[in-house]
Amino acid sequence: MGNTDHKAVISAALEKHASTNGALLPILHEIQDVLGYIPTDAIDVIGKSINRSRAEVHGVVSFYHHFRTQKPGRHIIQVCRSEACQAVGSEKIIDKLKLSLGIDFHESTLDGQITLEPIYCLGHCACAPALMVNGEPRAKMTSDQVESLLNELRATNHDD
Repeated sequence: MGNTDHKAVISAALEKHASTNGALLPILHEIQDVLGYIPTDAIDVIGKSINRSRAEVHGVVSFYHHFRTQKPGRHIIQVCRSEACQAVGSEKIIDKLKLSLGIDFHESTLDGQITLEPIYCLGHCACAPALMVNGEPRAKMTSDQVESLLNELRATNHDD
């Protein structure tokens, strides 16, 4: 998330995509890729730029689980909730993550370091249960590996 000037990021995404057909999703993806979320004040600006209502833009943002309207934590853990992952123990991993972090899905730790999100199929069904940490897949996870994963993430917080 290099450029965190929201207005500049939104303007750049609009300039790049607003005149193309089906511009809404590319605009939203570009903003989230840079900022990590879609600021709520961007919804009106986007709608006006592509001749869509605020409700239409908000509807798309809220429909797709991928889009966030809150700034995420420094690290994002996305746990696969597909049937294949559930069949081999993802629920135990989810329970352990929620307990260890003290948060539920779509929440961040109080220190703003870790966000926990559900995701629906990472395409690693043969290596289930799987999760994604900061965009990097982790396969064949066990609940016993959760604490070491969280320690690894917490350690990177102090290295920067």
